[in-house]
Amino acid sequence: MTTMTEASVREFKMPDVGEGLTEAEILKWYVQPGDTVTDGQVVCEVETAKAAVELPIPYDGVVRELHFPEGTTVDVGTSIIAVDVSGGAAPAAPAAQPEPEAAEAAAEPKPEGSGRQPVLVGYGVATSSTRRRPRKGPEVPLQQASSAIQTELNGHAPAAPAATVPAPATVPAPAGADRPLAKPPVRKLAKDLGVDLTTVVPTGPDGIITREDVHAAVAAATAAPQATEPAPAPTPAPVAAPASYDTARETRVPVKGVRKATAAAMVGSAFTAPHVTEFVTVDVTRTMKLVEELKQDKEFAGLRVNPLLLIAKALLVAIKRNPEINASWDEAAQEIVVKHYVNLGIAAATPRGLIVPNIKDAHAKTLPQLAESLGELVATAREGRTSPAAMQGGTVTITNVGVFGVDTGTPILNPGESAILAVGAIKLQPWVHKGKVKPRQVTTLALSFDHRLVDGELGSKVLADVAAVLEQPKRLITWA
Repeated sequence: MTTMTEASVREFKMPDVGEGLTEAEILKWYVQPGDTVTDGQVVCEVETAKAAVELPIPYDGVVRELHFPEGTTVDVGTSIIAVDVSGGAAPAAPAAQPEPEAAEAAAEPKPEGSGRQPVLVGYGVATSSTRRRPRKGPEVPLQQASSAIQTELNGHAPAAPAATVPAPATVPAPAGADRPLAKPPVRKLAKDLGVDLTTVVPTGPDGIITREDVHAAVAAATAAPQATEPAPAPTPAPVAAPASYDTARETRVPVKGVRKATAAAMVGSAFTAPHVTEFVTVDVTRTMKLVEELKQDKEFAGLRVNPLLLIAKALLVAIKRNPEINASWDEAAQEIVVKHYVNLGIAAATPRGLIVPNIKDAHAKTLPQLAESLGELVATAREGRTSPAAMQGGTVTITNVGVFGVDTGTPILNPGESAILAVGAIKLQPWVHKGKVKPRQVTTLALSFDHRLVDGELGSKVLADVAAVLEQPKRLITWA
């Protein structure tokens, strides 16, 4: 049987599957320890702040260990799975640990020359700064990251904590560093309890601070004022106690993933860009008739044809006539960036929250092409398979609140965009048409825009042009 060594084990790190993402939640593992994997095989599904993404492994081997269980949120760059690439089977028990010097030498990354390079965006860290620390003692539980992960993420050795609280069997951390060594769950516990990790004495292997060390520090800090009669010690930070609530009458849902990113983006947008919203009520009877005609057109066979398609086209026509609306505000450069392309965002409600994928270069598409792109965008979003790239680079957005029976709303801008159009429900209403009151199909449009770069005149022109096209869709022929 082949003996597995540290040198034969490859650590696959959580990649940055989007631009600038810092963490992702492991939704599902498709492999278990002992399974054989091949280059390009999907091993797990993760959810980022933008979308659910499947991760392929970049090499062949046998799964040795899954470092985190499903449902865990992991920082980008943290190892999530260990794979033995030597071709041997995964051992039933932990292998004997080599001497520290030998383990560190074996863990040194080797240049791969013409070998396969990782293809995932943001994969791992620079090889010049990577050094694995050997494990000592029993295997680390799945829900904790190994000490080597912290060293790889920091790019230098961890700090030696200050010994202020006595504890038995103290193992000091390496000297000459500037950050105490602890795993992510322990760091979170310390933060919740208001404990400074630099004041905690580690008792774990390799100088790792454990959960017990943090609790001991809390107990020592609590007991210290009672043992000393003179002036009381400074008041420690309040301990965050878990909230108590009636589980039969309340449900608490953690804020993470898409919901967390959406909340942060909306707060940032609302308090950065001065919003102005204008409204117009439109007779869209002719547009609704055109929708029915297009459904029978052979050129649209198999395509999704609905009022949103013509509303999207009307907005594109309005942008063509008023290109200054398709812009963004560059605060750092103090410039208005006018874009000569339209990446049209469509707000979509999904089980994971509201996302806004966009149709790239929508301005250059014919009506059938726009219908095809719109159908693919909606179907992919509902299946939860929208890629991060599909949600980046939007320039203007449409949100259709009418599908929920809502008349209108005051939409909040997506960060980096200057306008968003809300479409209300299309209803049969009494309307004055050709001097007589008749039942007509009517809807209300609402356009929110960034008042730093879009004044009332420009915003009004865009909204009026959209309304004019929907009221008289023949204008698509002359204005488009």
